[in-house]
Amino acid sequence: MTIDYYFAPNSPFVYLGHARFTAIAKAAGATVRVLPIDLGKVFSVSGGLPLGKRAPQRQAYRLLELPRWSQRLGVPLNPQPRFFPVAADDAARLIIAVDQHDGTDAAMALIAAVTQAVWAQERNIADADTLAALLAEQGLAPTRLDEARKPEVQARYEANTQRAIDAGVFGAPSYVVDGELFWGQDRLDFVERRLRSPH
Repeated sequence: MTIDYYFAPNSPFVYLGHARFTAIAKAAGATVRVLPIDLGKVFSVSGGLPLGKRAPQRQAYRLLELPRWSQRLGVPLNPQPRFFPVAADDAARLIIAVDQHDGTDAAMALIAAVTQAVWAQERNIADADTLAALLAEQGLAPTRLDEARKPEVQARYEANTQRAIDAGVFGAPSYVVDGELFWGQDRLDFVERRLRSPH
């Protein structure tokens, strides 16, 4: 089984679900396609809004939900971190470059590090020095930062985003298994069940 993993590296729900998703995919022997996307472009065609433009009720509820999930999963999280909102494009491109050069496992580990940097460590993932430090902490080559700036990486980022739109994705994280879409880390139980019964 192959899982298309659509995500934005600055999403708290990607952070909350990432370790669990990684474990579920590994237990099922599934292949993960690492597909960072530009959520702003996805929102523009799917009716989504960036956080600051959402209704106050939705923003307030999100601040209730994040600590609930943090506590439920035992994953440390600051619901209002110092560096958020934060641009995620550079981190997304870096994850693509690592996926291309170092493979899926390295890319998945970097996703964990990047999301943790935002939501638990008060670090700025839009800053090149922070990204360089995260690479070093993962034992990855510093040249990945240069590779992440290449046109082919940007082209893949754009292609991932279009692929997400074509698949009906409207938020992150989203997981697509054999054409079936699951939105949100709170749907990982269904992803797990789908992987157990592939037909």
